[in-house]
Amino acid sequence: MQSIDYIYSAHSAFAWLGSACLSEICARHGVRLLHRPIDLSPVVEAAGGLSFAARTQAHVDYFFGRDIEHWAEYRGVEVIRHRPTYHDNPLTLPNGAIIAAQEAGTGADALAHAILGAHWRDDADIADPATLAPLIAGCGLDPDAILTAALSDEIQAVHRANTAEAIALNVFGSPTYIVDGDPFYGQDRLDLVERALTRSFAPSTWRNPPVG
Repeated sequence: MQSIDYIYSAHSAFAWLGSACLSEICARHGVRLLHRPIDLSPVVEAAGGLSFAARTQAHVDYFFGRDIEHWAEYRGVEVIRHRPTYHDNPLTLPNGAIIAAQEAGTGADALAHAILGAHWRDDADIADPATLAPLIAGCGLDPDAILTAALSDEIQAVHRANTAEAIALNVFGSPTYIVDGDPFYGQDRLDLVERALTRSFAPSTWRNPPVG
């Protein structure tokens, strides 16, 4: 079965904006999503991006304000109109829950969508087990088992490996989709992702001179 490596964080606005569309693409093409939740800040900073606190107000207002509004309206996705209250809470538990669901063999697609929506539509605290438990149950999974597994050494090792791999691949941010080794950064590239599933793009010939 063809697959998409889906590199993202459980609190990513743009992963949420593209989540339903991504599911539709996968259903149309019989494609499996391979969830690779990451600790986002180290990945962004390793690729040369600024932390949220270091960005200018103009950048924040556009990319994390108006651009979200544009895409939410375009895709028919509901979002809160401010930065989520709990946005800076640790990703260990929600990312780990998604990984645990994938390791269990079922439910990761639905759980990822539910967690992203809880954060960006409902302004819920996705680092709180009491928030996650009903979301997990709603995906047909055992909340106690998933929440316990999420913080286990084995699942957190996968979380760290996902983050390290994203850094090694020079991933810029969330979401990034990889089809047959070809990366597509941002939910606004989903049309290109769908095209790549049916016909690969020509190999890159682009070369930049060294910086400095």
